[in-house]
Amino acid sequence: MTDPRLPPSGVHLDAAQEAAVLAGALPYLRRYAGDTIVVKYGGHAMGNVDLARTFGRDIALLKLVGINPVVVHGGGPQINQMLKRLDIPSTFVDGLRVTDANMVDVIEMVLAGSVNKEVAELISQAGALAVGISGKDGKMITARKLKRTVRDTDSEIERVLDLGFVGEPTKVDPRVIYALSGSGLIPVIAPVGLGEDGATYNINADTAAGAVAGAVHATRLLMLTDVAGVLDARGELIPELTATQARQAIADGVITGGMIPKVETCIEAVQGGAHAAVIIDGRIPHACLLELFTTSGSGTLIRAD
Repeated sequence: MTDPRLPPSGVHLDAAQEAAVLAGALPYLRRYAGDTIVVKYGGHAMGNVDLARTFGRDIALLKLVGINPVVVHGGGPQINQMLKRLDIPSTFVDGLRVTDANMVDVIEMVLAGSVNKEVAELISQAGALAVGISGKDGKMITARKLKRTVRDTDSEIERVLDLGFVGEPTKVDPRVIYALSGSGLIPVIAPVGLGEDGATYNINADTAAGAVAGAVHATRLLMLTDVAGVLDARGELIPELTATQARQAIADGVITGGMIPKVETCIEAVQGGAHAAVIIDGRIPHACLLELFTTSGSGTLIRAD
């Protein structure tokens, strides 16, 4: 979705038009000045070179105009490539990668290593200073083993699935985030957590971003996805939902499939302290800026009741 006030892609702006665009953004710059915006970065926006560069510039811009962005990133395709290179097979259950002790080492190496530094570099090259860290640094994200159950269709007996070192956040200590943001830096967080037992846990990036957004009381959680947002039964974009309305849409079958966990993450984020969460289409250039600095926004906003 594009904002009607913005020119079509590829159209050159003259000086007067550029000034008008900047002037139109002024009320929104005032609104978010000093606020924390958590951005979950992944999907097509992360895999496309041009979109990645645009994302880096946009995050740098947010910092340079007085907003405090915090980036939480995924890295599924990069993990797949490394596991394939090492000839380590992957098994998925309900979209979650079953992670044994050897695999979690590889996942941490990729997420907290190469991917984390690449994302931070994208932002730093655009003119702001980004620092790559993981949820283990400063015990930022405490995690526990994620439990999932499945019901046997024949016997109706439930059994617990062992997903290995797949975790979910139990606590987020935001002091490292505050320290970095307060020093003029942009935290770029890899979704790896530390258990009370000292074990390393692989955490779904959406889940980690939601927990971080709640802990820092973010003004917005921006979830970059590969869809326009939440669609209604006619396939049209729903611009805004309360947490109750979102739950009802899930119960009614309006929200289905992979959108369910994303919406549930948004609900948990706003109930945990974030002011609002927005599911936006990361395939659109400048998706974050369109959401924050235009009247129409670019996705589905979810608020607490």
